[in-house]
Amino acid sequence: MTMQGWFLILGFVGILLALAKPVGLWLHALYEGRRTPLHLVLGPVERGFYTLSGIRPDEEQGWRRYAVHMLLFNAVLTLFTYAVLRLQAVLPLNPNGLPAVGEHLSFNTAISFAANTNWQSYAGESTMSNLSQMLGLTIHNFLSAATGIALAFALFRGFARREAKTVGNFWADVTRITLYLLLPISIVYALFLIASGVPQTLAGSVGIDTLEGVRQTLALGPVASQEAIKMLGTNGGGFFNANSAHPFENPTALTNFVQMLSIFAIGVGLTWCFGKAVGNTRQGWAILAAMMILFLIGTAVTYWAEAAGNPILHQLGVPGGNMEGKEVRFGIAASALFSVVTTAASCGAVNAMHDSFTAIGGMIPLFNMQLGEVVIGGVGAGIYGFLLFAILAVFVAGLMVGRTPEYVGKKIEAREVKLAVLAISVLPLVILGFSALSSVNAAGLAGPLNKGPHGFSEILYAFTSAVANNGSAFAGLTANTPWYNGLLGVAMWIGRFFIIVPMLAIAGSLAAKKHTPASAGSFPTTGGLWVGLLVGIILILGGLTFLPSLALGPIADHLAMIRGQMF
Repeated sequence: MTMQGWFLILGFVGILLALAKPVGLWLHALYEGRRTPLHLVLGPVERGFYTLSGIRPDEEQGWRRYAVHMLLFNAVLTLFTYAVLRLQAVLPLNPNGLPAVGEHLSFNTAISFAANTNWQSYAGESTMSNLSQMLGLTIHNFLSAATGIALAFALFRGFARREAKTVGNFWADVTRITLYLLLPISIVYALFLIASGVPQTLAGSVGIDTLEGVRQTLALGPVASQEAIKMLGTNGGGFFNANSAHPFENPTALTNFVQMLSIFAIGVGLTWCFGKAVGNTRQGWAILAAMMILFLIGTAVTYWAEAAGNPILHQLGVPGGNMEGKEVRFGIAASALFSVVTTAASCGAVNAMHDSFTAIGGMIPLFNMQLGEVVIGGVGAGIYGFLLFAILAVFVAGLMVGRTPEYVGKKIEAREVKLAVLAISVLPLVILGFSALSSVNAAGLAGPLNKGPHGFSEILYAFTSAVANNGSAFAGLTANTPWYNGLLGVAMWIGRFFIIVPMLAIAGSLAAKKHTPASAGSFPTTGGLWVGLLVGIILILGGLTFLPSLALGPIADHLAMIRGQMF
């Protein structure tokens, strides 16, 4: 580890914290439906959309109606993307003449992008046409991200409103978030990437002669526009197979730093927005403090593990840290930081191959996802996932003080606790169940490149990434098979929407409750004790649930490495 590496990490954290309030202020304006400076230009576009679609933005919806509209919207988008991929060969903007995408891969990819997972069982530059990338995939990058933020707004309203029957209007929320947040930032972001060397063209591949005299084909396309929303919306699906390790997606140390900031920017802003929505910004800062503690612990462990390197190579006279699978232009610190950022959020973009990390270095990204994408988390999904843990934490706190638990002025009763447990249970049930099934089935065992605990880690990582809607992968797993395309597709859909519905039910239940003022017997939810309780609840639940699987995978892999055995 170096001082330069620590300065990079601390600088990243400092800038991130400085962004929390400005981004939160903008999000809060959208949460309340207030005018912003962009309304002067984009307001007519918003009103025109409502007129054409027959939507009345002021007509509020109860949680059930909100959920049904959200589910139907995403189901239609999934079917649309499936059709685009299956018809790719006969659609325009296919300069390389790529064939239609197979039915199993189309199924997996359509669900993947609708669920904000962006799991990719394919190489983008050799599988997807420009039209498929733009119309089939990038459109999901905007709308799945907008859906996540809209759902967070619905839960915020549940906490903030008193004796109400509604939690907002899904169509108005998604429209405003897309028009006034995601789209304008993505345009500016894409221009920055173009200026930094990221391609943006509708042309196909070009051939060049290298300095060695070899003819090489370079894939091009509308990369910058997809890259911008891929990061900002914590989507993660790369235009190229190598994702953000590819110089056309992430050419410089500056673009790498900006990409990491953009993955977290909306997530940290939503914590401040939540505090503002419930009338106490200290509540938001407390949530952010708990998130940052978990994030810094994970970053420190990953950086240490990768900087320490492989003891087997040290014995052979090869000193230094672990640079396998990493880009020289980024190095160990930036690669370790990126791996924790992208898995603490539900982004899944990678600038290094996690399969090549040390066992412990690869375990932290895996564990981040197993915590339920709540360490900052995906846009919207992170904060509403974290609030589910907060409900359980305040329930435990209520048992400690011997009274009905309360959180931000709402009594937390049996219904909310049961729904929170139901939502949180989805991850371990599907992750461990599908991993176990693939570990004893011939079709599942055909996927891992490596044997032993590392091969098991590849399977476990795949289903963890799918259910947590992350999308990153241990590169050794061959997932473009009917078994993995099908099972991972089902896992991604469950991981996204089987958590959302109970969460919206909690929002509806809370919105109908009266406000309960804090009293002398209330457990304070803004101080250090509360932050520590939140961190403890998240780690204990994650640790107790997933520790046996981690022991079979990365922990066993690490112990074997110490004894001189590699897989």
